[in-house]
Amino acid sequence: MARTDEAVDVIIRGGTIYDGSEGESFVGDVAIRGDRIVHVGLSGGYSARRIIDATGMIVAPGFIDPHTHADSFLRSPDKDVRVNAAWLHQGVSTVMIGVDGNGTPDVAADSGKLAASGIGTNIVPFVGFGPVRQRVLGQDARAPAAGELGAMKALVAKGMCEGAVGLSTGLFYAPQSFANTDEVVAVAREAAIRGGLYDTHQRDESSYSIGLLGSVEEAIAIGKQAGMPVHFAHLKALGVDVHGQASAVIAAIDAARAAGVDVTADQYPWLASGSNLDAALLPRWAVDGGGAALLKRLDDPAMLARIRDEMQENLRRRGGASALLLIDQDFPWTGRTLAQVAAEWKLDSRDASLRIIRQSITAKQQGQKGGGTSVASFNMAQADVDLLMQQSWMVTSSDGSNGHPRMFATFPEKYARYVRERNVISVRTFIRQSTGRTADIYKLDRRGYLRPGYFADVVVIDPAEYAPRADYVRPRELSVGVRNLFVNGALAIDDGQTTGIAAGRALLQPRPSNCAAR
Repeated sequence: MARTDEAVDVIIRGGTIYDGSEGESFVGDVAIRGDRIVHVGLSGGYSARRIIDATGMIVAPGFIDPHTHADSFLRSPDKDVRVNAAWLHQGVSTVMIGVDGNGTPDVAADSGKLAASGIGTNIVPFVGFGPVRQRVLGQDARAPAAGELGAMKALVAKGMCEGAVGLSTGLFYAPQSFANTDEVVAVAREAAIRGGLYDTHQRDESSYSIGLLGSVEEAIAIGKQAGMPVHFAHLKALGVDVHGQASAVIAAIDAARAAGVDVTADQYPWLASGSNLDAALLPRWAVDGGGAALLKRLDDPAMLARIRDEMQENLRRRGGASALLLIDQDFPWTGRTLAQVAAEWKLDSRDASLRIIRQSITAKQQGQKGGGTSVASFNMAQADVDLLMQQSWMVTSSDGSNGHPRMFATFPEKYARYVRERNVISVRTFIRQSTGRTADIYKLDRRGYLRPGYFADVVVIDPAEYAPRADYVRPRELSVGVRNLFVNGALAIDDGQTTGIAAGRALLQPRPSNCAAR
């Protein structure tokens, strides 16, 4: 009897397959039917409506970005923007949202709305400490009373029961920075007992408060006391005071792991971080109570003098006004350093930054467009970035935010600079840090690997062409080199072009057994 080949939708034929694991690459085929992978390996036994010749190409799981600020795309009223092309053209099929403690506790409603609107990438939501604390305490710098702490814990439990992957914090940012360690532990336990992890923009990546090493120890202690894994977002040694401390950070994490605490981290491959003038330069006490309270303090000569004194030290930490590039789009100062703007205005750099901050707050109070305060801060040492990248517990993230090229170019930047040009890591490590290891950290169901039965998030990359086009002057240029990208079996990129197909889903965690019945 003649053999009848099994019908599939697509065969990606003859590519160099990196399956997301620690294993070696191999040449083979990937067969897709519907939203699933049905075959990975040598060809035979399948017929397809479409065959993609991947000879000489890298075939890998779609990349997973564990730390993004993709809201301007995902929440756009424009369906063509919601396909999230900035990430698709890097090969990314899944993004985490609600990072830095910004995730809403209303996880089900928010994720459902996003998925129903039609989005190009999968989303994985966090419940965020920021909205939780603000709903109960507002912008105040104080500890919660017992009843208030109970209300905060209930909000975290709600988010976890609705499918959040864990609790996200941004303890560097007010008002989250007003919480002490015990408060964070108490709230984090609600995520821990429901299977969540603790994902943190830690309290201090530099020397602002408790110092980088003290902050690392605090985050590990939170995870240990709450009984949950710890994940450091965009791990770095930020600023001249802590350059060279990556080895000490690594030692602290390795010691915690050896003691049984599950600690991991993500990192972006840029020497400039992204922040805003408020967070980078203002002392935390100055923003207690929010923008209106800050403006009152700036109008008080004694308070203003104290703020300016502390801003001077923060400028020094950041490497000076010439190391702060203003990156919000469509402002008169866009693409210029704080030093250049201050010189044009004939102001001290501190006063120039305060003028921009005042304008942003006042505009928001009047119902107008705020912003203009975002900066790229050139504050990292290459040796620290390299060393952190080589750790077995490290994965890739973009921390992609408007105005910084990391939004459009992180994954190809890492490949082009750290794999091809400088040989800091191998292709296999690059793929592993972008796929399987990330899926393992966040317990993503049947994602991150090329395996039969797994969801068909698959990328085909031209290794000779895969490269960033965005830079600090032109931060919104799409990357090149992704030939094809499947998201849940649908072609999001075909022959290097976005198709407009929005096949992304909300990847919610299963409802924990210790949640109240609906």
